[in-house]
Amino acid sequence: MVRMSVAYLSAEVGFESGLHTYSGGLGVLAGDHIKSAADAGLNLIGCTLLYREGYGRQHLDDKGNQTETFGEIDPHEYLCDTGVEITLPLDGTTLHSKVWMYRIKGLPTYFLDTRHPDNSPDHRSLGNRLYGGDDSTRIRQEYLLGVGGIRALQALGHEITGLHLNEGHCTFAMLEMLHQGWSREELRERCLFTTHTPVPAGHDRFVWSEVQAVLGELYPSDAKELTGDEHLCSMSHLAVALAGQVNAVSNLNAFVASGMFEGTHIHPITNGVHHETWTSPAMSNLFDEHLKGWREDPTILAHAGKIPDTGLREAREEARSILRDLVRISTGVEFHEERLTIGFARRFATYKRANLVFSDLERLRALGTGKIQFVFAGKAHPRDEGGKQLIRDIFEGAAEVVDEIPVAFLEDYSMDTGLAMTSGVDIWLNNPIRPMEASGTSGMKAAMNGVPNCSILDGWWPEACEHGVNGWGIGDGEDERDDVRDATAVYDTLEHEVLPAWNGRPEHWNDLMRASIATSARFTGARMISDYLRFYSNFPSSS
Repeated sequence: MVRMSVAYLSAEVGFESGLHTYSGGLGVLAGDHIKSAADAGLNLIGCTLLYREGYGRQHLDDKGNQTETFGEIDPHEYLCDTGVEITLPLDGTTLHSKVWMYRIKGLPTYFLDTRHPDNSPDHRSLGNRLYGGDDSTRIRQEYLLGVGGIRALQALGHEITGLHLNEGHCTFAMLEMLHQGWSREELRERCLFTTHTPVPAGHDRFVWSEVQAVLGELYPSDAKELTGDEHLCSMSHLAVALAGQVNAVSNLNAFVASGMFEGTHIHPITNGVHHETWTSPAMSNLFDEHLKGWREDPTILAHAGKIPDTGLREAREEARSILRDLVRISTGVEFHEERLTIGFARRFATYKRANLVFSDLERLRALGTGKIQFVFAGKAHPRDEGGKQLIRDIFEGAAEVVDEIPVAFLEDYSMDTGLAMTSGVDIWLNNPIRPMEASGTSGMKAAMNGVPNCSILDGWWPEACEHGVNGWGIGDGEDERDDVRDATAVYDTLEHEVLPAWNGRPEHWNDLMRASIATSARFTGARMISDYLRFYSNFPSSS
């Protein structure tokens, strides 16, 4: 039986912590996208690569020096063997890939695996690590994802009527569809490309000779004209040139992307998070009692004003207690029940400025001694020395204020840790260099759990922030980098707005929490999928 399908391709997909084929927000967003599509009953078929060593387990010493180990993922623990294998011509020989499947509510996502006995050692190693290796490895991974992904879906009986490509890693899928007979116009009608990365350096670029060598007969004769670059192939620019529709993942991100891809209309579709995945058990039980039907229709979260004070406080205290226990068991740091717990967790990239709150220790001590405590988590890419330095900076800052302000850093950030943190802290801190935060889905998860955001006006937050009502905006939306200005704004907001609210009438804080939950109703995966459905429904029904 032939099944009509929209193919959703992503270099990383995060479904659960143990299947650690994701590095951060991009992969977890892809997992939430597929889960939300399954909830909506869409025939959207996912495809990604199986990285047998994943993204790596993070280890931190007492100074915050990060090292990594790469334990093997056993696919039999998480995936089903489809019994299907595909082959691709590569490097004068044949690349073999086994296809595994992960199913959600009947919706399959396929994982391509290069650990095949007929592969050369180099080809077997292509599936070792997410974002591992050099450009030679990365372009071959992207060839397998794009070209191999299409062929795998077809080998499994799916007729592809539309493509949704999550970032430039998947671009070669479009070239495969052209090779199979789609015209350029058909490709434009049937393809949606999503860009997340708001900085040029974040987009993969490969030398043309390598692109031509890998693609062979799939290489388009006008490739350089399409990208506008004689020297390097930007995968994102090639995707934008070929795709009929392009979207970014927040209103601000769409504005920034419009400057990167001149002459292209970038549609804003703000990310959303899968509500059942990212609501803590305590809050889920609360919603079951007072917001009946929220699991099937998360717009009901907008009615959070109906949640009574007592039930809200009890559910929040349960989530806070779970986090305190996790911090004590994992780090030995004792958190205080009465203090404001500030959470910060995300990929440790330099633009996210995880160390900003420690830039003026005297000011931090003056406002926070005996009043606040911090919990951090996040991994730096194994080759990102700047990101690794941020972790050391936090450990150094923590040591300086250890007698006044408890600071914990949870090792090996995962989806499970993320849920414990976004549901167990009291405010969610985010202070990137604006406008470099594409979306910021962790803040949406916090809001869904009744945790107010305290954030620079970047990513999703300019669309959501009602200052002093559902959280706080830090600064005035300035784009030029000024760490001193922004650190001062963080301290001012904590001292003059957040802490007085925390220490004021309990009813006021309850209102903040309810407003956060109500806001999250607009930032769910269900809403996101409904936005994407406007594009999917316009794909022609057959080829």
